[in-house]
Amino acid sequence: MPSTTSPSHRPQRTALVVGATGIAGSALLEHLTGEGLEVLALSRTPGAERAGVRWLSADLTSAESVAAVLAPEHPTHVFFTAWSRRDTEEENIEVNAGMVRSLLAALEGKDVTHVALLTGLKHYLGPFEAYGAGEMPDTPFHEEEPRLPVDNFYYAQEDELFAAAGAQGFTWSVHRAHTVIGHAVGNAMNIGLTLATQATLCRETGERFVFPGSETQWNALTDMTDAGLLAEHMLWSAVTPGAADRAFNIVNGDVFRWRWMWPKLAAYFGVEWEGFEGAPRPLEQAMAGRDEQWRALAQRHGLAEPRLDRMASWWHTDGDLGREIEVVADMGRSRDAGFTGYRRTLDCFTALFDRYRADRLIP
Repeated sequence: MPSTTSPSHRPQRTALVVGATGIAGSALLEHLTGEGLEVLALSRTPGAERAGVRWLSADLTSAESVAAVLAPEHPTHVFFTAWSRRDTEEENIEVNAGMVRSLLAALEGKDVTHVALLTGLKHYLGPFEAYGAGEMPDTPFHEEEPRLPVDNFYYAQEDELFAAAGAQGFTWSVHRAHTVIGHAVGNAMNIGLTLATQATLCRETGERFVFPGSETQWNALTDMTDAGLLAEHMLWSAVTPGAADRAFNIVNGDVFRWRWMWPKLAAYFGVEWEGFEGAPRPLEQAMAGRDEQWRALAQRHGLAEPRLDRMASWWHTDGDLGREIEVVADMGRSRDAGFTGYRRTLDCFTALFDRYRADRLIP
């Protein structure tokens, strides 16, 4: 029977983005507002003002704080992109699964129809403290692979999501991304801004742009996830009936080798480069003690961020490029369900670097 409700009187879809100042969260704000959704942006501290976005501040590790700030709100679609790094996986599970549990408890009895959870390929690789240990599924990774027999906060987050969905009646989706690149500052995992910072320092000092990772990563195939594409994928799953209650890999759709990519990144910045030579050369060691150097560089060029620790996450880039295993993900499940989004990773890098320059993050 046709609806008798006019379009202007149909309920407005309201999105709640959790972790809204992060790489994925920032991209979601752009995409969701562009699609006409009202957006609630939840983070510890508010971000920049944006049309169509209302900021909410809460400590995600405090159930009371989350419940208080969400009490008057009625989101229909929830996008969870937050995480908090801890020293051990046991602590990661306690804190990160707890954040999902607290959020979903605060939304019980409201009008939520779908919750999308961002995780990653550590679903297949294992957590940082057991990274690549033991027997992993063969590449490319497929969503139907069983969980590894190790503690993993991604699994704990999924279990909280599944339990709440069963009790509260909303649909869900899980999005397993690989090395997300996008526009954000001060994030724990940001390979795009980290490499831009490394190249900028190299250009200023005349040093070579050195690949910090392993021989395997230099030569093997890999892929990445653009934050804009991830945002498209998360909204697609939230409003597509055939995508409900499923876990999806989400990568750009192309593959590359770092031995091909690295010279192209160096060319963008106008620096000489070096590839893998004998052993990894981690950035945490190579870039140690550069804080004042960056501060002086930022002052000289009038840059927006003088703190090096907010520009670069050396440890994460070292971990990502230092793996001794090939990492690629299959996108067949999304393609079968109708998602056709694609990005060329080199174009994602150069567009991101252009944006960093426009925002005066790099000269």
